[in-house]
Amino acid sequence: MNARVTDYDVLRVFCGPGGGHGNALAVVRDGTLMPERDDRQAFAAQLGFSETVFVDDPERGIIDIYTPSARLPFAGYPCVGTAWLLDVPELVTPAGVVGTRLDGEFSWIEARPEWPEPRTLRRYGSAAEVDALEVPPPGDWLYAWAWQDEAAGRVRARGFPGRGDGIEEDEATGAAALQLTAQLGRALNITQGAGSQLLTAPQPEGWVEVGGRVTLER
Repeated sequence: MNARVTDYDVLRVFCGPGGGHGNALAVVRDGTLMPERDDRQAFAAQLGFSETVFVDDPERGIIDIYTPSARLPFAGYPCVGTAWLLDVPELVTPAGVVGTRLDGEFSWIEARPEWPEPRTLRRYGSAAEVDALEVPPPGDWLYAWAWQDEAAGRVRARGFPGRGDGIEEDEATGAAALQLTAQLGRALNITQGAGSQLLTAPQPEGWVEVGGRVTLER
């Protein structure tokens, strides 16, 4: 399997203002080198990133997304990162067609909050409470959040996938940010994990935009 796929990019998605932090993403630009789902799943598990993307058609933006333990019909940060890498007007996922745009230092996607599996969105009383949380045992996908500045839409968040696949905490979670934005009905500026930044904005007819900085690591 390693001999068939040796060339993949590693991106950092939703980096902070100084370019640090962000969630590591692997992108295999030529998914035809590994067409079988079982092989892709095994490769994603071997790499060990929160998610790995296989690009099946770079011109049309057709992609396939895997965690170390599951195939996903849609995921936020892989779409933001792959949109930046491919610079295409849309991405095609099993869940639906994702609109994309680049705006200065930010890569944006537009998607529907019901596409990913629901997260448990749990509000805490302060950012300090969120910072103090221990990693919960495997179970629900928990998105813990609190207002840093409610009037300004600034949120402190942490994400705990609870899958038991080695990813105890997700550094930046676009899907959860989409769902929180839909629930609150307002634009957000989210600081997640060690220092990642996610920007969101509700769109007409239930769509939500999420954007962030992307850097190429290798």
